[in-house]
Amino acid sequence: MGFFAEENGKLIFRENGETVCVEAWGQDSLRVRARLLGEIDEGSVALLPQAPSDVQIQIEEWQAQIVNGKLRAVLQVQPWGRSFRILFFNEKGEELLSEIPNGGALALRAHEYRSLQGGNYYLKVSFVSNPGEKIYGMGQYQQERLNLKGCNLELAHRNSQASIPFYISSLGYGFLWHNAAIGEVHFGLNTTQWVAQSTKQLDYWVTAGDTPAKIEEHFADAVGKAPMMPEYGLGFWQCKLRYYYQQQVVDVAKEYRKRGIPLDVLVIDYYHWPRCGDYRFDEEYFPDPAAMVKELHDMGIETMVSIWPQVDWRSENYEEMKQQGLLVKSNAGIDVQMLFHGNNVFMDATNPRTRKYVWEKCKHNYGDLGIRTFWLDEAEPEFTTYDFGHYRYYAGTVEEIGNIYPREYARLFYEGQKESGQEDIVNLIRCAWVGSQRYGALVWSGDIFSSYEDFRKQICAGIHMGICGIPWWTTDIGGFHGGWIEKESFRELLIRWFQFGTFCPVMRIHGCRQPAKPIVNQAGEVREQTGADNEIWSFGEEAYPILKKFIFIRERMRDYTRSLMAQAHEKGTPLIRALFYEFPEDPICWDIQDSYLFGPDILVAPVCWEGARKRRVYLPAGAVWVDASYGETYEGGQFVEVDAPLDTLPVFLRDGKQGYLVGML
Repeated sequence: MGFFAEENGKLIFRENGETVCVEAWGQDSLRVRARLLGEIDEGSVALLPQAPSDVQIQIEEWQAQIVNGKLRAVLQVQPWGRSFRILFFNEKGEELLSEIPNGGALALRAHEYRSLQGGNYYLKVSFVSNPGEKIYGMGQYQQERLNLKGCNLELAHRNSQASIPFYISSLGYGFLWHNAAIGEVHFGLNTTQWVAQSTKQLDYWVTAGDTPAKIEEHFADAVGKAPMMPEYGLGFWQCKLRYYYQQQVVDVAKEYRKRGIPLDVLVIDYYHWPRCGDYRFDEEYFPDPAAMVKELHDMGIETMVSIWPQVDWRSENYEEMKQQGLLVKSNAGIDVQMLFHGNNVFMDATNPRTRKYVWEKCKHNYGDLGIRTFWLDEAEPEFTTYDFGHYRYYAGTVEEIGNIYPREYARLFYEGQKESGQEDIVNLIRCAWVGSQRYGALVWSGDIFSSYEDFRKQICAGIHMGICGIPWWTTDIGGFHGGWIEKESFRELLIRWFQFGTFCPVMRIHGCRQPAKPIVNQAGEVREQTGADNEIWSFGEEAYPILKKFIFIRERMRDYTRSLMAQAHEKGTPLIRALFYEFPEDPICWDIQDSYLFGPDILVAPVCWEGARKRRVYLPAGAVWVDASYGETYEGGQFVEVDAPLDTLPVFLRDGKQGYLVGML
């Protein structure tokens, strides 16, 4: 009996208790699963079923191979210790990726299993590292770094961190760590190591493509695509921490209409409810929300409301949800998972009964009022200390399965809205995992600070998230923490961020502006504060006409933005694109992290250094670029230094396309 066998089009390896299965999973793609002392689990935490592929399998005594289109995997047994590894090649025979060899007398293992109590394993999978390789994707990490080679990344979610374990390599392949466990990855110069803290089996997916765009399309086919963005997602969204009473909301909407400024969505932030987990408006501050929503809709404005997954011990729903088993459980001790305006425990979004219960509450108290879009905050969820080993979901322990939470949270609302007959669904959410895009998730980058450093980090974050299959992405324009509206330094930062926001998938201003004002209800209870004004007329006479101008630029791009949303829906194409996405043959493009393409035609170079009035911009080779501010034409393949006065930012049009923007900036 040999090491290898073919079973129903799959290549199987067995040795010393480990079973490995390699099979086609989509065009030019292979899925690898392995298990120690057990049968391969046929389930899937993120990969969607694929049509059968015509694969070729060849088996020899010490090695075997499987070919699916442009990707070939060689399974190899090394005689010293009979250790096992897999190598991947493209159709040219070039090595793309390989698990580590055993190192002879070192007796290394590419798959390292360590038994845990209860039957799971601590798993480490090691690959050979090509020092010249460049890596992009992996979700949203708050760092000013585009090429992730050399980075150590936590595979876990935090406020402003979304771990999505997929990357594109400059060598011509994409890789998905198909595991929702808490863990880590090390993109070292000698090895790449993936770690799952607790799991039942190894599971990863590899795809090959001639261009980054083709790799991205394979990935989107494998994990799903976003729906079509509703029309109200294409314009300007107004938000702040927080509009805390009904008339304030209506007055802001009326002021935008009075000034003739287009507004698509007005957002009502958190603590508009009595207690976390009540899932309804507080009557003291919102006595007639149905009338409020109708008045906004009559003005052509969608109303978005915040939802938190926390349930306060004092909530009217807490006892029922606890009794019904709809809450996250602490493994020991008292169920307090976040302290904020009281003791809070999280609803368990991985439990289908929880999803049904929470949606029914939200439909009755919000949806039936005409509210069609929700802000799903705290979606990581934000455990106060992020001690992931302390908690358990319906789907399993947080260590084993925890990273699916934000996706299931998005699913809760998307499926509820679908069942209620709604088609045009977009919900703002603070985190994501593989496949979140299928559930209408518009991810924003969390509670970042109002600083130029954080501003620069968002450019990298937006590019990485697009690569990871999340085309709907945005930030709090101006940052969330620390923006004092009377300070000239903040006003300049807000203008520069607003310009960037114009060329993001969704343009939304938000923040906890200072100075804030305390709120005390009629019963004498301290409620969540409200920040200073955050409307575009709130930042002085110099800022107002600039911000207004960019809202109208956004409006002028509506047809273009709609076409980008259609590409995202049909092919999984990101809206924010690294320069190499469109120009992979230009080696300089693989290193540019301070500018990007908004769709194929618009190169955006945000001004993200305090006081800067000029910018150095790289224009990719292979196109002619028209400066949208001044109309000048440049050949690609060069750096240019251009003026960037406060009222504009450098934008270049590829081969003169989208020429209507010339002179608008």
